[in-house]
Amino acid sequence: MESSVRRLFERYERFFMRALGGDLDPAEAEALYASEFIAATPAGVMGGRNDETFREAMAKGYEHYRAIGTKAMAIRRVRLSPIDELHCVAHVAWTATYERAGREDVAIDFDVHYLVQTLDGEPKVFGWVSGDEQALLKQHGVG
Repeated sequence: MESSVRRLFERYERFFMRALGGDLDPAEAEALYASEFIAATPAGVMGGRNDETFREAMAKGYEHYRAIGTKAMAIRRVRLSPIDELHCVAHVAWTATYERAGREDVAIDFDVHYLVQTLDGEPKVFGWVSGDEQALLKQHGVG
């Protein structure tokens, strides 16, 4: 499971970088996520479906990332906590780099904890837990 989950996040990182460049591949987005998922942030918990509405929300999200100056998103480290033979939590440490008008670029480190299920040898994200992204961006003068 470990190597396939690590490959999943390598694909996710490449997908993120292409999407930042304006190349959002709906088929790749669909392949990264389970048919349904949950997300928890300080704003609350929500559930969703891997459907056209989700892909539209992703497109708007990447549009927003570009608008606030996001230049790069890179994985620093992936640590797995197995739950059973089909499930794990992938603790992913990211570094996001932002361009700020009239100031130096800023790199912000943060973690997201992804719930991953592997069926038929194919891992997919079915949930995630993350911190307060808006507060972190504000703290660093981004946005």
